[in-house]
Amino acid sequence: MELGLKGKSALVTGGSRGIGLGAARLLAREGCDLHLAARSAADLEAAKTQIAAEHRVNVHCHAVDLSESSNAVALARDCRDVDFLVNNAGSIPQGTLDMVDDETWKRAWDLKVFGFIDITREIYARMRERKSGVIVNVIGAAGERPVASYIAGSMGNAALMAFTRALGAESPAFGVRVVGINPGGTATDRAVKRLRERAGKELGDAERWPELVSQSPFGRMATVEEIGALVAFLCSPLSGYTTGTIITVDGGASSRRA
Repeated sequence: MELGLKGKSALVTGGSRGIGLGAARLLAREGCDLHLAARSAADLEAAKTQIAAEHRVNVHCHAVDLSESSNAVALARDCRDVDFLVNNAGSIPQGTLDMVDDETWKRAWDLKVFGFIDITREIYARMRERKSGVIVNVIGAAGERPVASYIAGSMGNAALMAFTRALGAESPAFGVRVVGINPGGTATDRAVKRLRERAGKELGDAERWPELVSQSPFGRMATVEEIGALVAFLCSPLSGYTTGTIITVDGGASSRRA
């Protein structure tokens, strides 16, 4: 399907691995030039090499720690004319209220919550000026179905959901769209590595890791390509009336009774 993204440009944070890289590859397949941001210069170069081998698009790498507000603002200003912003960087650790200390909590939110806000503030302002652009926030299903064992992540994701809805309700007045995606369990390299380690310990064979997620919807996790394809579609004019909403991609898990 032709999505109408050829010649456009996107900034993807957390774009060197996992869902960010999946989104970047799908955008590149549609002819979109890329700015990829992540902490590791080596991972970014590997991602750039992979994308360049697959598609004829321009890929610019930005090795930066986005938990530092000044870095996030500087990156946004460097990339202020992109057509699309995909906020994806950051993960928040598991833990109950008494397990997650203040430092860990604040450090995680500096990247996953305030990092999204800092970058969006700069790029959204520019999009309003030119009256075009799309912002996609990749958030997380725990914001929709919060649990005490992931309290910092549940709260952070819920805040980003409210942020997306509030901004996306205002943005049509300026020709801009703001949407969110809540992925459920997704087979990123990091997630599969953890599952392989667990399968080795519990089942005696790392290759049996799919058995550990066999009770998931459809008997598997989501793929990064499935999330990436949704990012690309939401950026496209084919989704031109979508804003101020969150799309949950968890195989229906959050709609099940506990």
